[in-house]
Amino acid sequence: MLGRVLAAGLIVMVAGASALAQTYPTKPIRLLVGFPAGGPTDGPARVMAEKLRASLGQSVVVENKPGAGGKIAVDYMLSQPRDGYTLLFCTYIDPINTVLYKKSSYTLDDIAPVSLATRAYYAFAVSNELPVNSMQEFVAYAKARPGELNYGHVGAGSAPELVIKRFEKVMGIKSIGVPFRGMGDALQEIIANRIQFAVGPLVVTTPLYEAKRLKVIGMTSPERLPVAPNVPTLKEQGVPIVASTWLGVCAAKGVPEPVIATLNKHIAEAVKTPEYRTLMEKTGIVGVSSTPEEMAQAMRETRDEAGELIRELGLQKD
Repeated sequence: MLGRVLAAGLIVMVAGASALAQTYPTKPIRLLVGFPAGGPTDGPARVMAEKLRASLGQSVVVENKPGAGGKIAVDYMLSQPRDGYTLLFCTYIDPINTVLYKKSSYTLDDIAPVSLATRAYYAFAVSNELPVNSMQEFVAYAKARPGELNYGHVGAGSAPELVIKRFEKVMGIKSIGVPFRGMGDALQEIIANRIQFAVGPLVVTTPLYEAKRLKVIGMTSPERLPVAPNVPTLKEQGVPIVASTWLGVCAAKGVPEPVIATLNKHIAEAVKTPEYRTLMEKTGIVGVSSTPEEMAQAMRETRDEAGELIRELGLQKD
């Protein structure tokens, strides 16, 4: 008797999951972005939202909830019903925050990865006022002025800052970090020469470089990028650093697996479209997709690699 009851329950669960996969979504979806509108996370999120709207047949509305290096958006997502209607356009910073904060409000286990959406590299941007045009010249200039140069970042322990911390350690220089809500704000301060340099995503640095409002003297890619073929990599210039970033779509743990599978399928289809790839590549971003398991692995690797440097440099926050 008990066996029949359990079997019947299992059949109901499977049938319910199947029905959910067939009907989802039945109302608009919110896609949270933990950084300001117009920034390097917001742009790809809006492109993805439009692609998902077209394929899912429901509105996908981007909501910006900036602050605390993306933590505000993550915490908000985790406070909402776990039905797949509140998603997060998550970034490499989200797993870093779990080790940056000694008492993080969430762990990776609270997040359900859906799929990667992009992978990209950084540009090393400096003020036009600095008399440098290469990494060698910048290193010499910085070494002669220890503690005098300021750099912008989007939060202590954030990925761009960790790249600069690695750079300082490898090249033997010392500079001062200045936090901003978004990298776009930091780059505007470089243009005004109120700060002198930053490591920023190409989506926001390349347009300013092309407009000659700041200089880009190196890329963190393993080889030169088509979006800026005249800019050498850091490795080419004697700086042994390669660094990349990723963006993707996440949900809260507890969102039904059929919903995750549906979203994953549609994201993979969106990434394959020529429009998506062309829009991404124009800003030096590579459109990618993944299984939820592959994204989970990327998140763990980001957390573990960053955690080692954060602990070594004593960057953890209470």
